[in-house]
Amino acid sequence: MATATQKITLSSSRDIPFNKLVLSQSNVRRVKAGISVEELAESIARRGLIQSLHVRPELDAEGQETGLFEVPAGGRRYRALELLVKQKRLNKTAPVPCTVSEAGNDILIDEVSLAENIERAPLHPLDQFRAFQVLREKGMSEEEIAAAFFVDAKVVKQRLRLVSVSPSLLDVYAGDGMTLEQLMAFTVSDDHARQEQVWEAIKDSWQKEPYTIRRMLTETTVRASDKRALFVGIETYEAAGGYVLRDLFQQDDGGWLQDSVLLDRLAGEKLKAEAESIAAEGWKWIEVAVDFPHGHTSGMRRLAGTTIDLTDQERAEREKLRDEFDALEAQYAEADELPYEVDSRIGEIEEALEAFETRPLRYDADQMARAGVFVSIRHDGQLAVERGYVRPEDEAAEGPEGDDADGASPEGGEPGGVQRAVITVGGTAAESEEDEDVETIRPLPDRLVSEITAHRTLALRDAVATNPHVAMTALLHRLVTDCFLPHSTRGCLEAHVREVHFPAQADDLGESVSARAIADRHERWGDHIPADDAALWDWLVNQDDDTRMELLAHCISFGVNALHEKPNPYGGMGVSQHGLDVRLSQADRLARATGLDMVAVGWRPTVTNYLGRVTKPRIIEAVREGAGDRAAQLIDHLKKGDMATEAERLLAETGWLPEPLRLVDPDAAIDAEADDLPEFLAGDGEEDEAAVDEDPQSMVAAE
Repeated sequence: MATATQKITLSSSRDIPFNKLVLSQSNVRRVKAGISVEELAESIARRGLIQSLHVRPELDAEGQETGLFEVPAGGRRYRALELLVKQKRLNKTAPVPCTVSEAGNDILIDEVSLAENIERAPLHPLDQFRAFQVLREKGMSEEEIAAAFFVDAKVVKQRLRLVSVSPSLLDVYAGDGMTLEQLMAFTVSDDHARQEQVWEAIKDSWQKEPYTIRRMLTETTVRASDKRALFVGIETYEAAGGYVLRDLFQQDDGGWLQDSVLLDRLAGEKLKAEAESIAAEGWKWIEVAVDFPHGHTSGMRRLAGTTIDLTDQERAEREKLRDEFDALEAQYAEADELPYEVDSRIGEIEEALEAFETRPLRYDADQMARAGVFVSIRHDGQLAVERGYVRPEDEAAEGPEGDDADGASPEGGEPGGVQRAVITVGGTAAESEEDEDVETIRPLPDRLVSEITAHRTLALRDAVATNPHVAMTALLHRLVTDCFLPHSTRGCLEAHVREVHFPAQADDLGESVSARAIADRHERWGDHIPADDAALWDWLVNQDDDTRMELLAHCISFGVNALHEKPNPYGGMGVSQHGLDVRLSQADRLARATGLDMVAVGWRPTVTNYLGRVTKPRIIEAVREGAGDRAAQLIDHLKKGDMATEAERLLAETGWLPEPLRLVDPDAAIDAEADDLPEFLAGDGEEDEAAVDEDPQSMVAAE
């Protein structure tokens, strides 16, 4: 016969007047550090006693009940009630809900006290967040929640910030799949998809510290300490619709600006506005950029301006500041550390005195008519203006009166008038919205042409590498030209096979079909080629002709340079106009010989790589050529951004290419070949006669 399970009996509950309760000496909680009775008293006053006390009847020496009850579990609640009684906010005979255990219980009273304190489970931070969120949704403010639970408002804000984390990551945290510090790191971004992507990338990695998570989530943003952000101002950025990500859990130096495109636009607009005001001074040109490369003034002459003297009022102000500075230094000369207010004031005085020392310069009007200004942003976000630089091309001969030799004023303006400076932003002349609507097709920007011809160079390399016969012809052409015409222009192929790198390249270049094909081919060859020089020679000797031709074609392809570069009219570094013409002519010849088709290798006009970088007339011309007049008429009324987006869709499958990517008609190509060379070498062997006439060494070689 089965034995029945003995049922337990729970202690009864009853209300006991407070003055009948005494704190048990068996209560295990003795250390008072970190315990706030006052806050608990306020909580009881607000919400009542949420958890009853555990008590036992007090016995006298004979074992008889005295009518009092000792409290072994709930001592902090007892002290809070006692405080309320002392403050006259609670009647001393007020009934207190209590759980009463038997006086003669076998369980020690000390055990009850210990169990009550160590068996309690702290609230999980995620549960706290969800509870705060419910209160917030029901109308309580963050400050009210903080006041109700006696915590800092920052704690509430931090917990509520967890709402920005993806629910799937909250589930991972709830299952102990990540730490609280890692979870908090995800709050710097509101993009749930990106959060999940980052976690998938690092969850099995050894490097998943919170700072790694923050860095990955903010890699496309701009720090608030960036000089562009300091220059524009966070308030201006936010007023324009920008969003700032902030980290409530760590010092973030002001956060991260999420919309870098908006920030660049605002910085550009503010720089251009500053340049417009400087243009009224009468300079010939103004270059505007966020920053300029080191040595950007190299080769230019700096005007020697005249320092503008201080006015009497400015001199008086300077002396007053110097006296105040000396007085403060004398007063606190013996102090180990300056008070904050004094230190701040000394800093302000030093800054003001420095401004008096760096006086602006005055320039002659005729000098300014040939010189220009660089406008940029300093590292601390302040405007940087560099005045008075004369470019080599503006160094004109002056007549007796200081005018140009022909007596005309600069730029064809009226003598004595102030010319309007040409403002160039980021290397491109600034255009107004009205300029965009002018029915004039301007030349493509040099950087844009360089970027899209980088695509063509990669595609041409790939085409040469897969056509060994053409590669061999190109190599022979280069070598024979070097032997018979050593002073000829180098042209398209770098015969020593030094890889040509791209100073300007679009974001999608590395993922293009041609780039991937070249990388895969290079990796396959690298698996077989010996690293030792002697072993490499022996390996090459033992390969069959087809293998050697394929390897030759692959190596030669790295020397292909079909890049468009801005010609340097002054010689020295860079390429001359003649050299650029020969290079592009040879690139066309290679493209025809290999059958290169930029459409077939995957190039398509997009907003990023072309349409968003050119003017509206250029966009309309592209659509008209690729999709017809009717398609062009459908978009000619749109704003530039919308026009570029719609043009990308219309041109997607048309096979349209911009001029730098098209094959030039061979009949119209530059004919720079030597008449006495074999036919297969026809191309660019003719000497540059002008260069020979000007170069004494070339004249000796010609003789």
